[in-house]
Amino acid sequence: MRENRRPPVPNSTARLHQLTLIAAARVSAARTTSRQQVTDIVRVTVDNEVDTGTMKAIVADVAPDSLR
Repeated sequence: MRENRRPPVPNSTARLHQLTLIAAARVSAARTTSRQQVTDIVRVTVDNEVDTGTMKAIVADVAPDSLR
């Protein structure tokens, strides 16, 4: 059976953008109510692919306006 995986993204900027979009979709779907929930979702999404500073930037970017 063939796996349903997307092909690798060619460069790191595109991969960072892809991770941000995936994290934003997951945060939206989960209807988070706290910053910690957003952070946990982003942490699982990026899974050691980015450094701590980048992860914090993604959290700030995808957190709903009500949590900012």
